Amino acid sequence: MAWNEPGKSGQDPWGNSGNNGGGGDKKPPKKQNDDIDVLLKKAQSIFGGASKKFGNNSGGGIGGIGGSVIVGVVGIVWLLSGIYIVDPAERGVVTQFGAYVEETKAGPHWHIPYPIESVRIVNVDQIRTAEIGYRSDGNRNGSVPTESLMLTKDENIVDLKIAVQYQVASAHQYLFDVSDPDLTLRAVIESTLREVVGQNTMDFVLTEGRNEVVSRVQSLSQERLSAYKSGLIVTSVNLQDAQPPEQVQSAFADVVKAREDRERVINEAETYSNDILPKSRGLAARELEEASAYHDRVIAQATGEASRFTSIVKEYKKAPEVTRNRLYIDAVSQVLSNTSKVFVGSDSSNNLLYLPLDKMISQGSAAPTQAPQQVTPTPATTSNKTNQNRNANNSGQKTNIRDYLKNRELR
Repeated sequence: MAWNEPGKSGQDPWGNSGNNGGGGDKKPPKKQNDDIDVLLKKAQSIFGGASKKFGNNSGGGIGGIGGSVIVGVVGIVWLLSGIYIVDPAERGVVTQFGAYVEETKAGPHWHIPYPIESVRIVNVDQIRTAEIGYRSDGNRNGSVPTESLMLTKDENIVDLKIAVQYQVASAHQYLFDVSDPDLTLRAVIESTLREVVGQNTMDFVLTEGRNEVVSRVQSLSQERLSAYKSGLIVTSVNLQDAQPPEQVQSAFADVVKAREDRERVINEAETYSNDILPKSRGLAARELEEASAYHDRVIAQATGEASRFTSIVKEYKKAPEVTRNRLYIDAVSQVLSNTSKVFVGSDSSNNLLYLPLDKMISQGSAAPTQAPQQVTPTPATTSNKTNQNRNANNSGQKTNIRDYLKNRELR
């Protein structure tokens, strides 16, 4: 049975009782859902008009304006999506349908938005690291493990571990010219390292040739990376470890110790040589100077003696007697100055006078230090004192030998 069947009251869902002749002419009450339906219909009419021609007069004017606004907004958003900013440490690589167009530097830029053009940002200031020879933990930086044992020129094996630091020099070459630049760099470094090690002996690689090996590896690797157009530049190569194989490390350590002992002994010998040679040269120079001084002194003394003898000869010719006596007195004075005992004789007497000069000098120097003693005079002591005074007077009179001899000769 229908809810609006005539004659049935109370069946109206809107609450009409049907007392007005069935109530068929009464409309249902308006609800909120009707408002939503009206809004949806209006929106449909507005957006639907965008698909019609803008010149349609059957209600299409409003829809054409709305479509134009949407298209304009979408176009503006699409154009703004082409704006991008490049940091100072980065480079922007612009591609058009996948083909390289240009490389942009730091600052704001604009490109034709996707799908026509796209931009890839590459950090060119980042220091990247590649490690060669770390077999156990080679994957710690996302790199593949490499073999660290290498053959030398003298058919020995060395275990090398090397760390390489590099940067991106050309962003577009780094992205497009090589499929995997980082893996290419590792392969180039390892190949170059094997080449350099194979051209040198084990002792050279492990000892004094470390710096040369590193420098050679860096230069050759950079040449090959540039030839491959990888867009990378090697900034530094560090030889972190260089050892012989584990099986012969003890023997090699003995060899290294012996070499160090040899260098130590050589250094000690050079130190001793540097110390003793200057001293020897100084002593030799001093001996030469002393010999030269003695040479000059002897010559000067001989020249003076010759000049003195010549002058004496001239004076002797003028006064022979006086000159002869003078020479005699000088000779006797020189002889007596080297003796401590003198005997003096006289032509008028056969007695000899003995002068103990050494005792006289010692008594003369010690006499002021002795305190005077009080002695009671006796006849014996008086006579002894008289004799002592007499001897002292005689000694005082004849102490000066040169004056005595002069007076004797002059008489």
